[in-house]
Amino acid sequence: MKKVILSLFTITLLLISCKEEVKKEIVTQQPPNQQFDTLLKEYNEGKLQLNPINATYAGDNRFNDLFPNTLSDAYSLKTKDFFTNYKAKLAEFSDKDLSASQQMSKAVLAWDCDMALAQNSFKNDMLLPINQMWTVNLTMGQLASGSSAQPFKTVKDYENWLSRLDKYNVWLQFARKRMAQGIKQGYVLPKSLIKKVIPQFTTLAETPVKDHLFYAPVKNFPGNFSTEDKDKLTKAYTKILTKKLIPSFRAMASFLAKDYLNAGLEASGISAIPEGEAYYKHAIKNYTTTNMTADEIHQLGLKEVARILSEMDKVKQQVGFEGNLKAFFNFVRNNKELMPYTKPEEIIKNFNAIHDKMKPQLEKLFGNKPKTPFIVKQTEKFREASASAEYNPGSLDGTRPGVFYTPIPDASKYNVFSDEALFLHEAIPGHHYQISLTQENKELPDFRKTLWYSAYGEGWALYTENLGKELGLYTDPYQYFGMLGMEMHRAIRLVVDTGIHAKGWSREKAIQYSLDNEAESEASIISEIERYMANPGQALSYKIGQLKIRELRAKAKKALGVKFDIREFHNQVLETGCIPLALLESKIDKWIASSK
Repeated sequence: MKKVILSLFTITLLLISCKEEVKKEIVTQQPPNQQFDTLLKEYNEGKLQLNPINATYAGDNRFNDLFPNTLSDAYSLKTKDFFTNYKAKLAEFSDKDLSASQQMSKAVLAWDCDMALAQNSFKNDMLLPINQMWTVNLTMGQLASGSSAQPFKTVKDYENWLSRLDKYNVWLQFARKRMAQGIKQGYVLPKSLIKKVIPQFTTLAETPVKDHLFYAPVKNFPGNFSTEDKDKLTKAYTKILTKKLIPSFRAMASFLAKDYLNAGLEASGISAIPEGEAYYKHAIKNYTTTNMTADEIHQLGLKEVARILSEMDKVKQQVGFEGNLKAFFNFVRNNKELMPYTKPEEIIKNFNAIHDKMKPQLEKLFGNKPKTPFIVKQTEKFREASASAEYNPGSLDGTRPGVFYTPIPDASKYNVFSDEALFLHEAIPGHHYQISLTQENKELPDFRKTLWYSAYGEGWALYTENLGKELGLYTDPYQYFGMLGMEMHRAIRLVVDTGIHAKGWSREKAIQYSLDNEAESEASIISEIERYMANPGQALSYKIGQLKIRELRAKAKKALGVKFDIREFHNQVLETGCIPLALLESKIDKWIASSK
């Protein structure tokens, strides 16, 4: 009995002590440091000026006429000085003088500076400025269509774009010179990638002016434009196309088809260029926000592939397919019942139907939902052949919607088996929720509203694919198989990305590994493998981030038991915006401790 009384007394003292510690923490918690907030604002402003295209996508239209020559030595030096300067300024602030939110911002800004400086130390961005999927020339094509982030509502908007195009033309000419320099120094794309870039520029070089992608804004003048303004702008757009852009596109297409293709690498991985091995180590850290090695990631990938294959086999048995799993992949790839559409509009309509189906269940998993509107669109034709499904964020003020782009080269061959998982990832509650909630969060400093760390952002999107059953989806076994297929796709990436860039795998070996372990079409797999070749390390971020978020959810659920609230867990993950995974883990650990 005495022991029980002593225990109760001890517990009471512990509870009082804990309360006092909490009070002490509240009392000593620093108010926001205004000088530090000023630093963050200045940092954000400086980054927007360095990257005015990013400002346009954020809905900040002050720099819509700018396009810096990012390939010049002067720009490289300016970038280095900017991040070096802010890293030094950051060191002047002690954590004890900052609020908890500011301490997080300090850690994020430090990481941002370190990664930018590391990236700037390599020659890749300067000497390999163009590829088939990731580079700014494709972004400019999107903006030129008049249906993306660049606004075309006023005469000033049209004049801004003319000014930006003039500067972009300088960049195009400089890119050709840098690529010629790259040939001499051993910085060249693999031949297979060059072959994909050539038709992109050939189309831009040979299309007549009035049918040209960059002429699109002229065809869509707002109704309130005067005849005089229309005539003036039509002449200006015609002139810049005929005198500057089309000749530059033509010169680039010719250079790519001859000199550049002849110099193209036979090897597939980044290790074939100077400092390639060191660059890949940097890319792994940059994209995964971890210190994992290529070999560790490769082994993790093999383990995940084996696990998911086992789950896939269960679905094969459920639908009564009698062949082996590889035969089932081919069956799913070529099953005409899974290709029910003939028009792109029908595919868009199906994605909207998926959204409607899960809306009632979203309340159970998410307390916070974005206000920014959302739409589904077909990927533009000029880039559709090499594009993957993707999400483009809405503007910071929410006036421009977030867009889920899906490529539909041939609607009659479009296989729907993974559409539910695809919508969860690219749209809701994947990228649209994560990015829009970040942009709408008034508690975050501006620079964190547009940050993108792939391990967090893509990790979250992949994590949300697993929420399908909780959201009333995956009732069709083929759609569940599609989710497993998409998860397998990301697990395979761990194997083939490290295989290509660190273990000497050829493009063909990586393609065959993918064909052996997933149900994607061969054309899609080829496009994907070439995507990884063009941007080493990016493909690793998805699975690394997803596994960390799943691990944190399991940890919180185990620690909190009946107190665990899935809506609050999701809020804790999303409320900080994109941050490196170590910072996310620390935040969740603190939340678990406080929730107890």
